[in-house]
Amino acid sequence: MKKPKVESPLYKNIYLAVKQIPRGRVATYGDVARLCGLREHARLVGYALHNLKANSGVPWHRVINSKGMISLRKNTDGHDRQMQLLEMEGIKFDGGKIDLKRYGIHAKNVLLKKKTDEDKKATR
Repeated sequence: MKKPKVESPLYKNIYLAVKQIPRGRVATYGDVARLCGLREHARLVGYALHNLKANSGVPWHRVINSKGMISLRKNTDGHDRQMQLLEMEGIKFDGGKIDLKRYGIHAKNVLLKKKTDEDKKATR
């Protein structure tokens, strides 16, 4: 009998950070790593997303590379699915790239947004 995989606390932290990326925005693997306090560990974010369980509710498709491109190989189901999900959120591609100045969100801004939303809830 196969043991179920135990989700590491580190991966859970990464998934929580990815859930903070608003619809219609993207973050780079490095942005997510910095948000989690894991500077210089962008690849770890990629590993965590690769190990994500199906139907997890984590918007994995909003994480792209620092060049503004999807990291999955072109013309694969995964690449095409990620592009489709991003386009459904209104994100435009130009030559396979996403304009990070327009659609990107920096980890610092995500933290500020989360804190602002929590503050609003606390004052209700």
